[in-house]
Amino acid sequence: MTSQPTQSPYFVLERHGRVAVLTPTPQVETLSEDEMQQASRKITAQLRADPPAGLLIDLSPIRYFGSVFLSFLFLCYIPLKKHGTAVALAGANDRARELLQLTGLEGLWPTHATRDEGLKALGAG
Repeated sequence: MTSQPTQSPYFVLERHGRVAVLTPTPQVETLSEDEMQQASRKITAQLRADPPAGLLIDLSPIRYFGSVFLSFLFLCYIPLKKHGTAVALAGANDRARELLQLTGLEGLWPTHATRDEGLKALGAG
């Protein structure tokens, strides 16, 4: 069952049963570190209020991300990991996969080619 998505200019958060899907909009590519931290606080507050069993971050809408977005991923990941929530990525383009590999993070979060594959792997499909 999919719930009504929560939207902001930077992210869409929706539920598929016990799995949450967080999809950044292309506007995240221009956020400053402070703006990204504010966005991550809002997202993590929503996720803490009703912790999902799994979180899939769908990277398909964004072309590029750097250290600011990587810090966002950690800010979301750490409190969810403490709760036992599985976190995975989907839809990363070649550039994003290369960045994850260069930073040694490709093994931290399972990555899936598509959103559907990620949802199935997290038990929502």
